[in-house]
Amino acid sequence: MEIKVLGTGCAKCKELHKRVTELNSEMGIEADVKKVEKMDDIIAAGIMITPALIINGKIKAVGKVPGKDALKKYIEEEI
Repeated sequence: MEIKVLGTGCAKCKELHKRVTELNSEMGIEADVKKVEKMDDIIAAGIMITPALIINGKIKAVGKVPGKDALKKYIEEEI
C-alpha cells in the first residue's frame, strides 16, 4: 500500500502525516508512507489545497485533516 501525504510542511500537513503513521502502526499495516512537499509534485497530483491524502493513487481527502475514524475507513477501503 502506498500512502502519500501532500503538503508544504504546515502544521495541518504535519498532523495528517503523524495521524497516518500512528494509525498504520495501530492497525499493523505495512504501508509506504511518503511526504510530498514540493509544490510542483503537489500540483502534478491535481491537488490545489493542502493537506491532502492519496492512498494507492486515489485522492481520499483534500484541505483538511480527517479524524481517526475517517482515516481508518480510507485505509480499509484500499486493503
